[in-house]
Amino acid sequence: MESCAAWKTSGLASSNWNSETATLGASERLAPILMTALVTGLGLLPLALQSGEPGNEIEGPMAVVILGGLFTSTLLNLLVLPAPALRFGRFARAG
Repeated sequence: MESCAAWKTSGLASSNWNSETATLGASERLAPILMTALVTGLGLLPLALQSGEPGNEIEGPMAVVILGGLFTSTLLNLLVLPAPALRFGRFARAG
């Protein structure tokens, strides 16, 4: 919350974005994305590991699919998405 208030008062909210702003935004989103993925993954892990047990015929495979999607979406958010944004984004030159 403090960084958001500092961002608004610094004048960056009304100025053009640049690659520095994109990097700052990506670094600030790193911890929340990883924490959310980790907690969700840890919650689904027991279901995924017991997918062959009786009574888990539906929940087990569903947990495996959700974990796979969570893993790939986390990788896409953290590694793949920033690269095209920096390459093809229309950012102002810093300086």
